[in-house]
Amino acid sequence: MEKRVYEVWKGRNKFFLGGRLIFGPDARSLPFTLLLISAPAIVFCIFVARHLRHAFYQYNAGYAVMVVAIVFTIYVLIILLLTSSRDPGIIPRNSRPPDEEPHHDSSVSAEAGNRQTPGRQFPRTKEVMVNGIMVRVKYCSTCMLYRPPRCSHCSICNNCVERFDHHCPWVGQCIGLRNYRFFFMFVSSAALLCIYVFSMSAFYIKVLMDDNHRTVWEAMKESPPSVVLMAYCFIALWFVGGLTGFHLYLIGTNQTTYENFRHRADNIINLYDHGCPSNFHEVFCTTLNPSKNNFRAIVQEEVPRPTLPSTEEAKAEDVGGDQRPKVDAEIESSEDLLKMSLRCNIEEGEDLSQQYNDEENGKDVRSNEGNGPPHTTLDVDSNMAIDHRALMIQSDPKPYSCGNGSGCPEIVTNSAVTTEGG
Repeated sequence: MEKRVYEVWKGRNKFFLGGRLIFGPDARSLPFTLLLISAPAIVFCIFVARHLRHAFYQYNAGYAVMVVAIVFTIYVLIILLLTSSRDPGIIPRNSRPPDEEPHHDSSVSAEAGNRQTPGRQFPRTKEVMVNGIMVRVKYCSTCMLYRPPRCSHCSICNNCVERFDHHCPWVGQCIGLRNYRFFFMFVSSAALLCIYVFSMSAFYIKVLMDDNHRTVWEAMKESPPSVVLMAYCFIALWFVGGLTGFHLYLIGTNQTTYENFRHRADNIINLYDHGCPSNFHEVFCTTLNPSKNNFRAIVQEEVPRPTLPSTEEAKAEDVGGDQRPKVDAEIESSEDLLKMSLRCNIEEGEDLSQQYNDEENGKDVRSNEGNGPPHTTLDVDSNMAIDHRALMIQSDPKPYSCGNGSGCPEIVTNSAVTTEGG
C-alpha cells in the first residue's frame, strides 16, 4: 500500500487533515493557549462591552467596542493557528550520508545506530562563504546533512529548522524562517488586545463612577468582572508585551533568540545585520519561500546505493564466505607436492633396488644359486606403494594437512614405503 510522506515522517511532529496541518509534539498546549485568549474576550463582551453600547450616543459608537473586541480576538486566534500549523522551515533529512569523502575512525561506536555508517565519521564542521566571510556550519548526524547558516536542530521536534529562533511551547511549534513573521504578529497582537481590554474595563469603571457619583471602590464592587479583567490583562501584558519589545530588538538587529542567547558573551560580528530598515523589510516585506517538504506526496522507494564494505565486513566475508576456491587451490598444491614426493621415492626405490640386485647377483655368482633373474621384495613393494598412492590421489580430493595445521601434504619417505610393503 502506498504511503505518504507525513505517514512515515521521522520527526516528532503531529499531522492533521491528511498532512495539510503540521504541529509540534507538544500541540496539546495549543487548546490551553486558545482558552487563555478566548475566555477573557468572551467575559469582556458579556460583562463590559454590552454595557458600553450606550456610553457613546453619537452614531451608536458604543457597539464598536464589542465589534472591535470580537474582530481583534478572531484575528489573534487566526494568527496563532497560522504560527502553529505551518511548516516553520524544516530541512528534509537525507536518507544516506552526503557524497563527501569521510574519514575512517575505528573508535566510532555502534551507538550511532542508523544515523551513519559505523566506522565512517564525517567532519563535524565545514566552511561556507556568507557575505564575503567564511562561516563554519555543522554536520547533523541525525538528519545526515550539513546545516545551512543560521540553521539549528530542534531537540523537541527532532528536525533541522532554517533560521531557527526557538521552540515555543505556547504555540506548540518551532519558530523559524517560515513562521517567525506570524509569531511576532501573534505576540504583538495579543499585547494590543490586552491593552484594549484593560483600557475598556477601566473606562467602564469610570462610567459607573460618573453615573451614580460613586467612589472607585463602590464602582469596582458593582462590576467585579471588570476588576478581574484588568488584573488578568495587567499580568499577561508583562509576558506578551515583554516578548514584543524583545523581538522588536531582535528584528532591528537581525538576530534570532537562539543566536542572541548563545553568542551573547562572545564578541562575534553579526554578519546578517544590514541596518534597521532593511532588517524590518527582510522580516515583514519579503516573500516567504515555499516549504521544502511535500507532506502529502507519495513516498518513492529508493534504490539502495552500493557501498564498499568496511574492514570488519570484509573480514566477516573472508571467514564466512565461500571457501571452495581456496580448498581447490590447496588440493592442487597438495597433489603436486605428493606427486613430487612419490617421484623422488620411485627414484630412490629404483636405486636401492638396483643396488640390492647387484648384491644379490654377486651372491648368486659366488654361491651358484639359480639361473634366472632375481625378483626382490623391495621392488615389488615399491611398485605396490606407488600404485596405492596414485589411487589415493584420484579418490581423495580433500587437502592433506601436516601435524602443525599448515595445510601442507604429508610427504611419505622411503622408509614409510618399505614399512608399508613389509
